Amino acid sequence: MQFTKYHGLGNDFIFVEDIGGILLPRGEMLATALCHRQFGIGADGLVFITKEADMYTMRIFNADGSEAEMCGNAIRCMADYLLMRGLVTGSMVQIGTLSGVKEIRVLDELYVVDMGKPDFSFLQGEAVEIVSHGLTWNAYPVSMGNPHAVVFVDDLGELNLAIWGPRLETAEVWPNGANIEFTQVLSPNHLKVKVWERGAGSTLACGTGACAAAAMAARQGLTQELTAGPIQVSLPGGDLAICGAPDNHVHMAGPAVEVFSGRIDISRLERER
Repeated sequence: MQFTKYHGLGNDFIFVEDIGGILLPRGEMLATALCHRQFGIGADGLVFITKEADMYTMRIFNADGSEAEMCGNAIRCMADYLLMRGLVTGSMVQIGTLSGVKEIRVLDELYVVDMGKPDFSFLQGEAVEIVSHGLTWNAYPVSMGNPHAVVFVDDLGELNLAIWGPRLETAEVWPNGANIEFTQVLSPNHLKVKVWERGAGSTLACGTGACAAAAMAARQGLTQELTAGPIQVSLPGGDLAICGAPDNHVHMAGPAVEVFSGRIDISRLERER
């Protein structure tokens, strides 16, 4: 099987062309095997490039084998993959996802994704108290096509992400788990965020998570409105620029980097499992 490795700010993915969807039923098994950093290629997720009608579609599986509805970093990488191979042309690309069709524009060396409207309907977007191991956390739910909870903290340097990330991800209030954005407000237009991703754990960056953090910070009056100009979201792997449009859509700008391509014998992986 031919594959290509990409990353967006260190959030890395294995891309495989599966136009007819032949490999999709084996997505869980292939993701856990291929994404393993010691026994596989190593990645945060496995992306199948499929095609429905005339539109390329992204189907993404987390490293634990669970399928995600959407991923902001992966969709920028997929846009680059399609453009660099001449599979699509022009300065705007449409890509289908489980959370709807996304539009990606090329801007200099960056990709700008229309991430759609943030959905604050779950618990009305107001804080829910999560009590865990003697501490109480205020988590603000928002969907960017996938479930997020934004937790504002005074100092990210004092946070033990490996302990609190999984505890909050699996809190009973989230029916199917949630991505957790621990967010520190640095200024009215600058956030610092660490993300614990549902199904992947600690990652260097999360595009939907950056959008969720910026949208919720603006909603709570902790930063400027998204339509007032870009909000810089600093993640461990680098920065994303998040801004708003008059239609209340959130736009995310960031890079996509191709790392290498190769071939792997998946029949061997299947025999070993």
